[in-house]
Amino acid sequence: MKRVPLLWLAAAVIAAAALAPVVVLVFMSLNADVLFDGRSIEILINTGLLGLLTVAGAVIIGVPLAIVTTYTAMPLRRLWVALLAAPLAVPSYLGAFAFFAAFGQGGEIDALTGIATPRAEGLIGATLVMTLYTYPFVFLATRAALQTLDANVVDAARTLGLPLPAALLRIVLPRAANGIAAGALLVALYTLSDFATPEIMHLDTFTRMIYVEYNAFGLDRAALMSLQLLALVVCVLVLEARIRVRRERPGRVLRLTLGWPLRVAATLLAVAVLAAALVLPIGIFLLWLIREGGAGFEFGYALNSAYAALLVAGAAVTVALPLAYAASTGWFGKLCERASYLGFGIPGIVMGTALVYLGLRVPVLYQTLALMVAALTLRFLPLAVGSVRSSTERVESSLIGAARSLGATPAEAFRRVSLPLILPGIVAGAALVFLEAMRELPATLLLRPNEFDTLATYLWRVYEAGYLGRGALPALALIAVSAIALVLMLSGEARRQRTLGV
Repeated sequence: MKRVPLLWLAAAVIAAAALAPVVVLVFMSLNADVLFDGRSIEILINTGLLGLLTVAGAVIIGVPLAIVTTYTAMPLRRLWVALLAAPLAVPSYLGAFAFFAAFGQGGEIDALTGIATPRAEGLIGATLVMTLYTYPFVFLATRAALQTLDANVVDAARTLGLPLPAALLRIVLPRAANGIAAGALLVALYTLSDFATPEIMHLDTFTRMIYVEYNAFGLDRAALMSLQLLALVVCVLVLEARIRVRRERPGRVLRLTLGWPLRVAATLLAVAVLAAALVLPIGIFLLWLIREGGAGFEFGYALNSAYAALLVAGAAVTVALPLAYAASTGWFGKLCERASYLGFGIPGIVMGTALVYLGLRVPVLYQTLALMVAALTLRFLPLAVGSVRSSTERVESSLIGAARSLGATPAEAFRRVSLPLILPGIVAGAALVFLEAMRELPATLLLRPNEFDTLATYLWRVYEAGYLGRGALPALALIAVSAIALVLMLSGEARRQRTLGV
């Protein structure tokens, strides 16, 4: 009984650290002269429009592709599913780099083909890029919901005279609505948090203007806009928490036979999406690589990224262990665990702004690797907590009790019984944190030490200097790293479905 309060104390300290950036932002914003003005309204409208249009685009693309790949006997269906999920392996800012360089007068398409194309910028350009790299959230969430629906309900409706399109609209989609909504809210959260795409597309959203104010040394104004953005993010998180994906007892899976016009239309949609989201950016980066030959790139940038990401992954799983165990000891532990999830909802630019201010007040921390690692640990801690928590829940308490009854101390029981059982979850959580930390841009950009460039910050530096071609190697490296994360995620989902018999 004496150890539970000690565990709660550790969990409380971690939860307080997760909440600290918000407290810092509130304190910073007290010096702001105007709480909300016309400029704030314009930024709010731009941010809201980008979010709404991106969600609409992701649903329009993701839902039909989910239905086709789930219910039709299309050839190479598993390959199509993997390819359509693959845009998740490309950070959206890499897509924005490619679109910015490819289109418009003097762009790569114009230079190679002589065909004049409109420039990808503003609200339309940002919406296009964000849609292409977020629709897989809707696609995967909708497929997961559709796979649990029993085809007998649709068959009953068809026997009563309901045409197939009407059956899909009135029977299938309403039963998958929560899955679609869950994917759409993830799209909204990602869009609100993204910094680089609006910046590259010259669209004044909250994330872009926070960075502008930071560079202009307007930290109080940056903090105020960070809180306004955080309010939008909290609204999305509240909606997301209310979504409960409907799970039915799996029955016979619906199988549809499409006529050739619909098959051609579905294939053309999938090919067009993959060409824009994957072929175009990878082609642009390979073209730059051939042209520039990796000029200006140093292998040390990759080492810096890996070193920092390893530190973040180690810190995250170390901190996640007491939180995961505290969550099983009572309401206070669960509350602390929930508080730690706030970090994942705080956009990287917001986290960076708060900790920059903290570093200025504690000079020994300013522009140090320790502060950057702390920020990324708080940002991605929920990934480690979720993975470790799911592993600890599978450990039978009777096994620990048996070890204690044989004379083992709590530390020995943990080392010899619990740790081997939860080690796969620890490794999985560390791997996800490592891969996310490798591709994180805004928080790293604000908090990195001087002369400490990562793959992401080097990319940003060459963009700001106008030497886009020098970003080929780091861009391709980040795509490769992100592809590993995607493979881990999809393989874990496949194992889960096999376990459930879906």
